[in-house]
Amino acid sequence: MTAQQEAVAAEGDAVWPELKLASWQDSYATLHMLTQIVGKTRLALAPMQNHWWQVTLYVTERGLTTTAMPYGRHTATVDFDFIYHNVAIRTSAGQTRTIPLVQRPVSEFYAEYLDVLAALGIGAKIRGIPVEVETAIPFAKDTEHAAYDSEAVNRWWRAMVQVDRVLKQFRGRFEGKASPVHFFWGSFDIAATRFSGRGAPPHPGGAPNCPDYVMLEAYSRECSSAGFWPGGGTQEAAFYSYAYPEPDGYRDFHIRPEQAYYDTNMREFILPYDAVRTSASPDATLLEFFESTYEAEADRATWDRASLERKVDQ
Repeated sequence: MTAQQEAVAAEGDAVWPELKLASWQDSYATLHMLTQIVGKTRLALAPMQNHWWQVTLYVTERGLTTTAMPYGRHTATVDFDFIYHNVAIRTSAGQTRTIPLVQRPVSEFYAEYLDVLAALGIGAKIRGIPVEVETAIPFAKDTEHAAYDSEAVNRWWRAMVQVDRVLKQFRGRFEGKASPVHFFWGSFDIAATRFSGRGAPPHPGGAPNCPDYVMLEAYSRECSSAGFWPGGGTQEAAFYSYAYPEPDGYRDFHIRPEQAYYDTNMREFILPYDAVRTSASPDATLLEFFESTYEAEADRATWDRASLERKVDQ
């Protein structure tokens, strides 16, 4: 990192915080399980939507939310608060219960969470096993994941606030079918997806501990998806963009900014989080990545761009 980049990073840290994987990997793994537990509540209660859009969570001014979920003649909302570090369950019947987010095993959180749902009369039948992870420990038996560094979790959430804000700006530039900006608890990433309006070949599936029919529904239409992932394994936090199906010439398209590249293993374009965080204009850098990678899909797959896109100045 150059001296200028270090100065920019120090000045903008409150907005785009540092997010090194090693500094919070254990807390990340625990939080992943907690968001899956809450996300599975939404899966159990919310009516089906195309591409599983009914199961996602959304970034809020304090954390993440399910938004209102129906149960019986009432609705309930589950909110993560990453400022006061708790999970709040609220109902349209006027009830509120909170569960603290602290260092303790996932199994203990899960037991308390189910007790609270039962006490509130929320009959959500949750399949108590995580998805899209290599090792799927049942929540009720998970004593391995127990870390919770509140400062590190808050840093991740503050990064998510910025990504959510820029993704919404990017989404607004498209007039065709597009997903909301939403958080997928299975893969632990925030994303927005654009669709050409055409069908897609059946997805081969293969996500760990996840039935293939999930991916068949998720990728039933030709799409270009962009988002943010906080890292995993040896890879640091990064922005990504991919196409399904990937058209000829896609990976060779000239994308921007210069720090972005095509990862042949992931089959996605990647832009390191630090390239945005240390940029003189993070928003512009990130939008450049999202736009240029979308253009790679739209041009190579001959989307009807004239009818799908909104002029930026509108």
